[in-house]
Amino acid sequence: MSIHSIRHHRPVIVLLGPTAVGKSRVAVQVAKRLGTEVLAADSRQVYRGMDIGTDKPTEEERQGIAHRLIDLADPDQPFNAGRYRQAALSEIDRLYEAGRLPLIVGGTGLYIRTLVRGLCPAPQSDPEIRAELARLSREQGRDRLYAELVRVDPDTAARLHPNDEAKILRALEVHRLSGLPLSALHREHAFQDRPFAALLLGLRRPKEELYRRIEDRIDWQLAHGMVEETRALLTRGYGRGLGSMKGLGYRQVAAYVAGEYDYDEMVRRFKRDTRRFAKRQLTWFRKELGIEWIATEETEPLEHTVDRVVERIERFLGALAGRPENAVLQQQARVGESV
Repeated sequence: MSIHSIRHHRPVIVLLGPTAVGKSRVAVQVAKRLGTEVLAADSRQVYRGMDIGTDKPTEEERQGIAHRLIDLADPDQPFNAGRYRQAALSEIDRLYEAGRLPLIVGGTGLYIRTLVRGLCPAPQSDPEIRAELARLSREQGRDRLYAELVRVDPDTAARLHPNDEAKILRALEVHRLSGLPLSALHREHAFQDRPFAALLLGLRRPKEELYRRIEDRIDWQLAHGMVEETRALLTRGYGRGLGSMKGLGYRQVAAYVAGEYDYDEMVRRFKRDTRRFAKRQLTWFRKELGIEWIATEETEPLEHTVDRVVERIERFLGALAGRPENAVLQQQARVGESV
């Protein structure tokens, strides 16, 4: 599908939803119909060598469709929304040059938000301040840092879990560098940039069906080498303290490998924590404006779901071709009423 005639609108399609909802299978078929590629928006799939545990589509599952924005960093390299946005913008511009429609697919809400709404202008990370905060966390405990965040930025503290060390450290780092709470910078920016005309389509399923799919996928991952993949990463020196190794699955399996609990307990925690993660994803997306939700369930054939997604994309592109840019963007801002 060539977009040369509407390229000045900078159209992008975003297919999002919680883990295990079925985004990848739908995305491959949509990309085939559109003659384009898949640009991943997944904060875990950016790491090389972390394949089974991040559910990267296999070559067979990709069916010849190129998947970009995966395998961008080694597990011990820092990666964040800013780096993702920079890489994604480059891929999007490449697709525009080729006359193709960018199709972003994933479940990392922050990556999607910063791509389609801009990035909050917080100061860049300072290695010395970050190292000092990490030292305080080790010596005085995570609770001490969280208490400091409550004091200097109660709004950010209220939305973070006390155990979310990486985000707590970042919020404190921003405060020390700028003298301002991170929440204040977010309010000022308000993520109101509109670098693209973006169509956000969300896939959702009945809760019990989604949870069953999560458990089935974890069973598949464990049967196909999740434990061995984690052991190999640990052997290569990627320790449990790395942010990448604290991700779902790797955290639980690494604790099992270390003898902290048995296999059955590892599986129980893996499934429980993934269900909780899916719930948090849905909570995030419900707060995002402009998402058109597409309800699907196990009894619906894949092709029917793809038909519905493509039909919405065609309507969107038709609107871009036939309406003034401002009217289209105003309509986009109102779509969130159905969330």
